[in-house]
Amino acid sequence: MKKFMLLFLLGMSMLFGSMDLNTATKLELMEIKGMGLVKAERIIKFRKNNKIDNLNDLKKIKGFGPSLIVEIKKSLSK
Repeated sequence: MKKFMLLFLLGMSMLFGSMDLNTATKLELMEIKGMGLVKAERIIKFRKNNKIDNLNDLKKIKGFGPSLIVEIKKSLSK
């Protein structure tokens, strides 16, 4: 039973283990395809006064267009 619970919890963490843009570090943000140092810093600056509830909130940040948001969505869904 313990092994089953451990495997279940591990599976759930992998399923829901996507990155939280509200708490990710600069290095974690930079792991996203198309995201460099400047854009990672812009997210960190933005989230000091705003909460990122969905990816469309990123459109409020300079340099975040539809194509980058699609790449971010792909990276977060892996």
